[in-house]
Amino acid sequence: MTLDELEAAVQQWSRDRGIIPNATRESQLLKAVSEVGELADAVNKRQYAETMDAIGDVTVCLINLACLSGSSLRECLELAYNEIKDRKGRLLPNGTFVKDECF
Repeated sequence: MTLDELEAAVQQWSRDRGIIPNATRESQLLKAVSEVGELADAVNKRQYAETMDAIGDVTVCLINLACLSGSSLRECLELAYNEIKDRKGRLLPNGTFVKDECF
């Protein structure tokens, strides 16, 4: 499946279960934060399968949140990419992002 097809399938799954339109943006945000906690736990424990599952769960919540906000994951991702695509710099091994003009 393409990303667009998967997003549409998640939206349909959510509609079939009453998540859309009965959930709120706030409830989906809280669910996403909860799932990010599970993701952090899986990453910290180096649990590959659980990490992949948690990334998927966070993505489902974000698809729902985007839909409830009148948008789509693709639109949100495209907007974010257009903001960052021309940024220069690099991430150092210590986790600090340094702009190119500092090199």
